[in-house]
Amino acid sequence: MFKVLASMVLFAAAAFFAACSGAEPTAENANVAAEPTPLANAADYTDANLALADGVRVLENGETERAIEILNRAVEINPDLAEAYFRLGIAHSLIEFRDQMAAEDRVEPTETPANSKEKPAKPQSVLAFEKAVEAYKKLIDANAEDHNAYYNLGRSYNKLNEDEDAARALRQAVKLNPDDTEYQQELGAVLIKLAKYSEAVGVLKKSLEIDADNIEALELLEKAEAGQKRVSFTVMPGDDKRNANSNANAAANTATGSNTKPPANTAKPPEPRPTRTPPPPPAANRPRSN
Repeated sequence: MFKVLASMVLFAAAAFFAACSGAEPTAENANVAAEPTPLANAADYTDANLALADGVRVLENGETERAIEILNRAVEINPDLAEAYFRLGIAHSLIEFRDQMAAEDRVEPTETPANSKEKPAKPQSVLAFEKAVEAYKKLIDANAEDHNAYYNLGRSYNKLNEDEDAARALRQAVKLNPDDTEYQQELGAVLIKLAKYSEAVGVLKKSLEIDADNIEALELLEKAEAGQKRVSFTVMPGDDKRNANSNANAAANTATGSNTKPPANTAKPPEPRPTRTPPPPPAANRPRSN
């Protein structure tokens, strides 16, 4: 009996201490506890890279306004922090899209007067992406082999819809690091925007050779191939021959120069006004019939 009571006491004590101390720590709990918490005030940051990391984490958690505050602090500490500008562009784009959707839902949307001569101010997202372009160019000037800087420069141009510049930067990134599937994928997406479908097909096939499980690259490849087929379909089999004959005729007409008569006036003449039918002429003046 004594042993049973002792066992019950020990069990109760163990349960009590377990309740007080909480669950036994695991590897997952340890990781959660180790994750740093962003500072309460953005102004408290003194390390630009720390502010960037926290700003990205807050942005991914959906706290867009707070992310903008922290990322603004990051570029305030380091005005050349290119990635912080790029992330700011993303954050401002989300805010602008949200505000645009809200404006469209209003009964009486505000409109800019048609006779206004003032140019609309650039959106904050555009200003941030332009800053990102400048910062990534500085990185490239410092190291022409920085393929990651070329890649992000291309992404920044893409966000600004400057597609030719985006393709140029991404081609250089691919040239410097041809085995990166994301580089190939991003270039393929921009080439589709430029309707350069044949080049996009080759680039995206290369991306899938590197990573066969790249679903986004596979979807882009299907779009590129569909665009390639549309372009091929619009060129009929006889078009080349007809175009060649037309060019030959044009060349012949040019060669004859002044010997050729000017083209006749093909404009439709004005219709005559209705007139009365004249009386038949006298018998002497009537034309003879055979």
